[in-house]
Amino acid sequence: MRRRVAAASFVGTAIEFYDFYIYGTAAALVLDDAFFPHLSPVNSVLASFSTYAVAFIARPVGSVLFGHFGDRLGRKSVLVASLLLMGLSTAAIGLLPTYDTWGAWAPALLVTLRFLQGIGLGGEWGGAALLAVEHAPADRRGRFAAYPQLGPALGFFAATGVFLLLTSALSDSAFEAWAWRVPFLLSLALVAVGLFVRLRISETPAFRRVVADRRTSRNPFVDVVRDHPRELLLGAGGMVVAYGLFYTAATYCLAYGTKTLGISRTSMLLAEMVAAVLLAVATWFAATRSDLLGRRRMVVAGTVAAVLWGPLIFPLLDTGRLSLIVLGIGGTLFISGVIYGPMGAFLPELFPAHLRYSGAGSAYSLGGVLGGAVAPLVSTRLQDQIGSWAVGWYVSLMALVSLVCVLLLPETRKR
Repeated sequence: MRRRVAAASFVGTAIEFYDFYIYGTAAALVLDDAFFPHLSPVNSVLASFSTYAVAFIARPVGSVLFGHFGDRLGRKSVLVASLLLMGLSTAAIGLLPTYDTWGAWAPALLVTLRFLQGIGLGGEWGGAALLAVEHAPADRRGRFAAYPQLGPALGFFAATGVFLLLTSALSDSAFEAWAWRVPFLLSLALVAVGLFVRLRISETPAFRRVVADRRTSRNPFVDVVRDHPRELLLGAGGMVVAYGLFYTAATYCLAYGTKTLGISRTSMLLAEMVAAVLLAVATWFAATRSDLLGRRRMVVAGTVAAVLWGPLIFPLLDTGRLSLIVLGIGGTLFISGVIYGPMGAFLPELFPAHLRYSGAGSAYSLGGVLGGAVAPLVSTRLQDQIGSWAVGWYVSLMALVSLVCVLLLPETRKR
């Protein structure tokens, strides 16, 4: 059963994050022209990233909604519902007519579907992390939590790989006309695989004990806010830089490289795929090491590295040399993985079992509002008004905020 749980948490998060990331890649490459064709180049990119940001605003809503039922009814059934919502919303984006066909209705529906994607993913991470952690032996929670934490790396690699294949095999006109829809429609097949895997697992022992002891909360999120506000806010603050590093590298740098530096889509997507491998390596290493060294110590090391690395990112990209671009993006995602890996156990361990889905999921998603939603928007404006060097210092500022928050949290490895 533990092997099944590890597989279910890994496969499910990989599929959901694939769905989430293909939107970010499409937003960087094509959605600005398809849905916002009458804006200036900078404003169309900002509009495209704004629809991208909508999902991060929706994710806390999903965390509260799915967390409520996850803490009252169980982890397994809620995870099935989140997977279905995410997959169907993603496929619908692939069928959505563009601005030239439906006018203003097209971007309006795009925002709606992106909001539903965010709600689905908001319910996904908390349940997947709990599925792994609550089945794990006490001395290997970091290792088991690494499986759902690896899902984003695989999802990002797969999403980037599909776009790389399409841009390499087809002309720019074919890609912009119809081929960008293919990754969204593939989501239907992936969701079927995810459902098959998740329906074969059992409920977690921790939640079964909560039910047996009659400790389920009537209003889990309200109880989290009342009884654990410190853990909620500081946990969210600790996640800011993990999001900021990832979405700066995965989304903003992709748009910056193709639209500002004039680097080919194929070269930039190849650089992103190499960086995704480094993200996976760092995630696994840091998550498993946290069982020996502690969650807090690993996250602190990652945030300190991020403070120092931020100013180096864009000088590396601005060289225009593919090897240095890979170093800039790859180094950014590697540091993101060092922070992100231990968070799979760190955030759940901050909260008691009967409030854990709501608490851990909400902290995770709230961090995404500042780190994931705002970062590409702020980066685009900073680059346009000041220069690319300012974006790197903005990354360092996010890292400094997260470092302070993590230092104010306790070590949880032995809880």
